[in-house]
Amino acid sequence: MPLDPIKRLEINYAGVPGDYEHVSYSQVISGEVPPEFFRGRIVLVGPYTVGIDDYYFTPLAPEAPMYGIEIHANIVQNLLRGSYVQRAPFSATLLAIFIFGAMAAFGFTRLSPFRGVLLLVVLATCYLAGARLMYSKGYLLSLFYPMLLLLLGYLVALAVNYISELLERRRITGVFSRYVAPQVVDKLLEGGEKALQLGGSRREITVLFVDIRGFTPLSEAAAPEEVVEILNEYLTLVAESIFQYGGTLDKFIGDAAMAIFNAPLDLEDHCLKAVQAAWAMKEGAAPLQQRLLEKYGRTVQFGIGVNTGPAVIGNIGASFRMDYTAIGDTVNTAARLESNAQPGQILISQAVYEKVKEKVETTSLGEIKVKGKTQGINVFQVDGVHPGSESGVQSL
Repeated sequence: MPLDPIKRLEINYAGVPGDYEHVSYSQVISGEVPPEFFRGRIVLVGPYTVGIDDYYFTPLAPEAPMYGIEIHANIVQNLLRGSYVQRAPFSATLLAIFIFGAMAAFGFTRLSPFRGVLLLVVLATCYLAGARLMYSKGYLLSLFYPMLLLLLGYLVALAVNYISELLERRRITGVFSRYVAPQVVDKLLEGGEKALQLGGSRREITVLFVDIRGFTPLSEAAAPEEVVEILNEYLTLVAESIFQYGGTLDKFIGDAAMAIFNAPLDLEDHCLKAVQAAWAMKEGAAPLQQRLLEKYGRTVQFGIGVNTGPAVIGNIGASFRMDYTAIGDTVNTAARLESNAQPGQILISQAVYEKVKEKVETTSLGEIKVKGKTQGINVFQVDGVHPGSESGVQSL
């Protein structure tokens, strides 16, 4: 008989509790069941009722107890028929765990959570089918630990995938934010594939254009490496001023830059925030101007234009190369204001003035003609920002 290392025999149960024929002992004594009924049979005598604690739960019917006398009947039948079962060798169980574990590790780490569940079900079904086949050959494969391994493998892979995706998302956000405004990066990550489709939507925005006046003569006096260093300092000031007041840095254009306020995220008092950002650039440039004057005998200043109005905001370009930007007359007018600004001058349109006049010191320059427009536009020069309006400053 196939015994385990401590001389135990695995029972190959023939059926569920109650499958063996049984009669009451009192029926035998009373003669109701004649002695001939037992001729040629093996008879076991024992308790067959509750209350004596001689009952056990078996793998074939976990919800129904099997009395000890019936368990002995199963053992006798195993001995008579030689229908033994034995535990599969440990090496076979280990091989099965290795194969299914490898398949699980390969699949779970590469599939989506939903497909991972499907793979989990398929692997579990295959293992159970294999265990059933081994059972028909007289071998018992462990079920609990392999099933537990598959489940834990799925949960670990799910956690690893989530953490990896979170770290990759942060890495991409950190790298991508150096080229695109952080607000745009967040919108792309939230929107997924849909956020990368061409097209846009119409909304009210404020557009700021800034350009470095006197940069070309300075480039002729300084070495190329120094020119790049100076340009980076000025553009860093521009970017920090824009972000400080909640704007979106749309793009750098050589020594110029374009910013959008109130897109892609809503921004309260976006006209005022744009003017505050422009004023922060003007004031922040003073120490840089002084250093350039001392070193090269030349200095540079910002020329800034701000306009507000409707525009189309979205992904503009080709399906394989696009920019998140704004298109419309509002943008063109802001660019024209910047091109008409003198060094150190901030020009705003009539539309901007109407929304910030209570919080900004301005000088009216009257109507000026700008390139590309048949009608002139009323222009105001920003001379200062009231201290009380700084309450809307956002932290970097």
